[in-house]
Amino acid sequence: MKYAPAALAVLTFTAAACAQDTTNVFADGPNGEKVHSPSGFVCPAVIGHFERDAVGERDPQAGSDFCAYSGRDGVYGTITLAPLPRSYDPKAMLASEFVVQEGVGGRMVDEATLTLGPKTSPLPVYTRTYETAKLESMHYKTVFTIAAIGSWAVEATVEYADPRDIDLKTDFVSAVYAGALAKIAAQPH
Repeated sequence: MKYAPAALAVLTFTAAACAQDTTNVFADGPNGEKVHSPSGFVCPAVIGHFERDAVGERDPQAGSDFCAYSGRDGVYGTITLAPLPRSYDPKAMLASEFVVQEGVGGRMVDEATLTLGPKTSPLPVYTRTYETAKLESMHYKTVFTIAAIGSWAVEATVEYADPRDIDLKTDFVSAVYAGALAKIAAQPH
């Protein structure tokens, strides 16, 4: 089997996302960037080894939007931006994602809060990782991360193979939150 079942689900999601690529919440920026007008977040054309595939509305009722990326060998990353609810609970915001993962046989293998950003004002980032398949020496995983930045919840999700893609996953997540801290946190609230 060449691809993990979760990667197939992302391909389906990405294909549906491409059909929604007509949203006007993203403005064109320099060097192929897409600027999320409501938050100021910039979805670059490339993040490390990931190329942006699509941008669009994720859930119009919740006001959430996304940028989808693909990397080499079936590695996928998605950034979701949603208005921060009055009462921020990272687990509750990701609950529907967890239900989907568990519904397709994903098994939670890690849950933690990372600290990213500058030491003077560290950013707590909630993470939960699911293993979706295991083939030979590869463990196919999906990591969900979320943090509150300004008036936005910023979610980064990566589907990857462990141990092969650990560096790609780490680089993508770090770049997303560095970009969010630089752009969203700088916006007036």
